[in-house]
Amino acid sequence: MKGKDVDYFVALYDVAKVINASLEPSKVLEKIVQSVVRAMGVKAGSIRLLDSRERMLVLGAAHGLSRGYIRKGPILIEESGVDRKALKGKIIWIENVQTDKDFQYGGKAKTEGIKSVLFVPLMLEKKAIGVLRVYADRVRKFRDDEILFLKAVANLSAIALDKAHMHETLKTRCDLMAEHKYRIDDN
Repeated sequence: MKGKDVDYFVALYDVAKVINASLEPSKVLEKIVQSVVRAMGVKAGSIRLLDSRERMLVLGAAHGLSRGYIRKGPILIEESGVDRKALKGKIIWIENVQTDKDFQYGGKAKTEGIKSVLFVPLMLEKKAIGVLRVYADRVRKFRDDEILFLKAVANLSAIALDKAHMHETLKTRCDLMAEHKYRIDDN
């Protein structure tokens, strides 16, 4: 086993601990992205989530990207061919996003110093709910073990989001039931 393989196991364990430690999606996603960037030795990472109308990807968390790049504009599904493919469950690698026509913000990527990007869908059962992106500052071909690691992280991220959503729904229902009981007891 290579040293880098051990780092992936440690990073995956860290991601699992984060998911179990919090039900606050923004904190969980932030720590997941930080763990991925550290383990992969890449420039940056982000998780973008599908909005309720399924027209754009909104930022869930990012690490290693400038404020200017993060605020570059919305990721519109109809304008981002690569994200459309990822949301269909495909893992996509773009060698150089600065020149790729399917990447929505190639000029901004050049200014940010981003070359290669790997897109991994966040799958919940058979439906994509977002995309994990890993950004390299040079042309980088990702190995099979790296892709497998990112796929596991993306799936854990989707589970974490679902768990947080279910918790929030349950909490709301409990609050409503308690409020209803309080009104009945007062009468």
